[in-house]
Amino acid sequence: EQYKTAIQDSTRSYYYEGVIITKGGIKYPFTNADIVKGSGYIVNQCCGDNEIEIGSVYAAELGITLFSDIDRYTLDGAEIKLSFFLEIENGKYEEIPMGIYEIVEADRSIKCLSIKAYDYMLRFDKDFKNIVSSGTAYELLSLACEKCKVSFAHKEEEIKEWKNGDVMLGIYGENDIETWRDVIFYVAQVLGCFATINRTGKLELRRYGSVPIVDVPDTQRFSSSFSDFVTRYTAVSSTNIKNQTAEYYSIKPDNALTMNLGTNPLLQFGLEETRRTILTNILEDISKIAYVPFDSSTIGNPAFDLGDVITFSGGHADVKQMAAITKYEYRINGKHTLKCVGKNPRLSRAKSKNDKNIAGLVNAVQAGKIVVHTFMNAAPYTLGATDMEVASIEFASNEETDAQFHASILMEVKTDAVQKAGKITVDGKEAEFVVTDDGKAELAVSYILNSDVIDTYIPIETLGSGKHILNLYYPLTGLKANAYNSFRVRIKMTGGTAVIERGQVIANISGQGLSANNVWDGRLEFEDYFEDKFAVAGDISFHNSIYENLTIQRKSPQGIGFLDSFAGVGMDSYGVVDAHEEVRINPI
Repeated sequence: EQYKTAIQDSTRSYYYEGVIITKGGIKYPFTNADIVKGSGYIVNQCCGDNEIEIGSVYAAELGITLFSDIDRYTLDGAEIKLSFFLEIENGKYEEIPMGIYEIVEADRSIKCLSIKAYDYMLRFDKDFKNIVSSGTAYELLSLACEKCKVSFAHKEEEIKEWKNGDVMLGIYGENDIETWRDVIFYVAQVLGCFATINRTGKLELRRYGSVPIVDVPDTQRFSSSFSDFVTRYTAVSSTNIKNQTAEYYSIKPDNALTMNLGTNPLLQFGLEETRRTILTNILEDISKIAYVPFDSSTIGNPAFDLGDVITFSGGHADVKQMAAITKYEYRINGKHTLKCVGKNPRLSRAKSKNDKNIAGLVNAVQAGKIVVHTFMNAAPYTLGATDMEVASIEFASNEETDAQFHASILMEVKTDAVQKAGKITVDGKEAEFVVTDDGKAELAVSYILNSDVIDTYIPIETLGSGKHILNLYYPLTGLKANAYNSFRVRIKMTGGTAVIERGQVIANISGQGLSANNVWDGRLEFEDYFEDKFAVAGDISFHNSIYENLTIQRKSPQGIGFLDSFAGVGMDSYGVVDAHEEVRINPI
């Protein structure tokens, strides 16, 4: 509280101190007198230069030139810490830590050492390698911090209290995640916040607020410019990769900007209701944004952080409006430049030329891509007189297009025995005989497209006992644009039975303009078969309904271990550096 009062005074007494710590633990302290005048700066931001963003993962940059004779070659991997000290009463100073930075460049002149350093955010530029496929926001962020050796500033209970904080997030198979920094970006986007490295070197998540923490009067501003509009968001959109559509959710009245979340790979799993819940939670957070974009050069307050909400008074500032700090450039022993970006809601309906070009390129690429959806049966089938579903493929068509269905099915047929009667004459006498012979089984295939049985084309095959290959083909013409489709194959057999073992049904649907997605979307379908025989006494009509009770029980999957042993490998006098074994598990 004393600092808040002292920083507002028209005069202030302050100084800077810092220390450079090498990898070996050697410390080189420096004071304000060691800093070359006008050389030091700290730049950080949580948005781009045009509009407010969520999920951003920017790194802070520090630059400073010191009067020092430190050997620059000893600074590889070294850290630099800086603190600001403000006098709050006679002889008593309050310390404001300015962050921890890792040195990436160190150049020497005759008497000076020029340093450029970045905070720990760069540590997350480490290959992701798809080592995890799902988890809550806290689990994914904690794992990122563990893998990249950065502390996490939040407890699990704190993150779970946030909207979407307790949702299990699955990473979509076809994604553009390359580094752990990308993972943090997408998780922060789901939580409706941005990520930054705080002053103690920990990964911290911050949400945009609506409560100002301080007012900056015109007596502390050298210059300032304010927009004549307020940036607000009343809608959010996100691309569903499965059917290549942009899902749009808004509040009423929907009269401001739409925040486009793009194709977040954490928002692709589950039912439509799940995606709606996550996106509306994000919308609830960003709808609190009501900021006036500004650019101001001030006397400086080193305690300001990204995301801090402030107001301005005096001059041409509107004291009723607030703004959030989305970028700052702090000059050591100099001015402090603050900035808040934002778009004009009046232009919310306009699409930039760049947006149109990107959309056109995406459409062109998708239109020319041949996508194949495959199916393999995970359980054996026994064919009989009742229709048995042997293949099911779901796919989305992005445009009006045609596709093809192919299948190859291996089966072993056992036909019903047939008795044949005949007569034979032996020594002038006629005798009757009965012979039991192998009969013929008739196999009929039904195709169902989007719950409609295709009754104009029913392949029928007559088979004897033994092993057979059944090849199927059907053209899927006139598929509608932006539609979700299902294609099913059912087979029934009379005059015998057939067994299809696990993995013996291989089918696919291929074509252009389809969505490349083979990931289960969370929907479960159940079918129940019963014999249509009802014994009714007398001449009574059957009017009662048939009810089926369905119970749902949650079961945890049991892990299965894999063991692969091999004999010793004799290499004579040659050494063996590494031996690798790769195990691939294909979920069906």
